[in-house]
Amino acid sequence: MIVVMALVVTIVFVIVRVTPGDPAAVMLGPDASAADIAALRTKLGLDGSIVEQFGRYVLDLIKGDLGQSIFLGEPVTSALAQRAEPTFFLTVFSLIIATLIALPVGILSAYTRGSIFDQAATTVAMFAASVPSFWLGLLLIQFFAVRLGWFDTSGYGGPGASFADRLAHLVLPALALGLVSSALITRFTRAAMLDVLNDDYVRTARSKGMSEWRVVLKHAFKNALIPILTVIGLTAALLVSGAVVTETVFGLPGVGSLVVSAVLRRDYPVIQGALLVIAGLYVLVNFVIDMLYLAVDPRVRY
Repeated sequence: MIVVMALVVTIVFVIVRVTPGDPAAVMLGPDASAADIAALRTKLGLDGSIVEQFGRYVLDLIKGDLGQSIFLGEPVTSALAQRAEPTFFLTVFSLIIATLIALPVGILSAYTRGSIFDQAATTVAMFAASVPSFWLGLLLIQFFAVRLGWFDTSGYGGPGASFADRLAHLVLPALALGLVSSALITRFTRAAMLDVLNDDYVRTARSKGMSEWRVVLKHAFKNALIPILTVIGLTAALLVSGAVVTETVFGLPGVGSLVVSAVLRRDYPVIQGALLVIAGLYVLVNFVIDMLYLAVDPRVRY
């Protein structure tokens, strides 16, 4: 995990620095003189070589400091913390929707292999996997918000909005992300179930007179959980980073919209801090999934 995060820190820092655009020039506008831009670059600490800037950045990271936002004028940690709530709940609700759809459909599709339901589920999953979440989000806004008026088109509620009102604003974006993400989980669930449904212990359980639902859910599904847990964990990590565009479409004040605005303004510390946090969550989720293998399969040992 340490090696991965070290590589992420290095790659993100270099990519951000070599991207065209100067934050000092963006802040001062097109009419600024070269002297004014140079003075602001010195003030922001951008006048040194990339090696010097990287050294200062690493030292700050060791101290737990993600830096100071160039445009917001506040620590990056505070900026991310203020935007974390919408992104967190959007990720959680999207994952719940994806899992509730994918697991039953994938299990039933594998159990009825070759049936009309199986073919329909596979076709829909392939189609859903190719649909961009932002495009699906626009369709949901057009139908449920504009035509039916059931939900707001954008936003996260006013400053005094209740928690229930804020959650209502997450229904459509969570559906957009959850429906698209369910496709991958469905396909992996079906494949994992097909691998175990014809194993000897499943036939033995049936021969003992166990009910079919108990054979499928208790014996087959439990032994197919490892690849399913893996893809659910990867989906959860992808949802955090994939929420960037979806948050922009729905006007949610989350980490995604913060990153988009930071990219447009060349706010280096915010871009680096956000990507570093997202990468850290990605690595952490994978680590948690690895630990869950111990609870699912007693044969796994570390």
